[in-house]
Amino acid sequence: DVQLQASGGGLVQPGGSLRLSCVASGFTFGDFAMSWVRHIPGRDFELVAQINSGGEDTKLQDFVKGRFTVSRDNTKNTLYLQMNDLKVDDTAKYYCTRYSGNSYYSLRDHWGQGTLVTVSS
Repeated sequence: DVQLQASGGGLVQPGGSLRLSCVASGFTFGDFAMSWVRHIPGRDFELVAQINSGGEDTKLQDFVKGRFTVSRDNTKNTLYLQMNDLKVDDTAKYYCTRYSGNSYYSLRDHWGQGTLVTVSS
């Protein structure tokens, strides 16, 4: 079974940093593009960052550009989201997701359970 186990969330002050990790199992991680999606209560899910299977092609949404970085280590079956200069508006549950192919233009087909990030003073 495909499993995506996200971790690294927590409580951080505005301006602080966190690094989220997502450990994948049950499939050949290096063959699939991945993304981070977040959900703010009362709002729609928001795509945050995407990365292709090899890791050389990434895309960040405008609201996190310059603050967040997405990366992956295919030898460790792990996806990362480095979040710097966090803002209160970044408070959300963050999910790692898998696409059905090696490009993030393919369909998203699996979701992890999410990790909660709370930015508050």
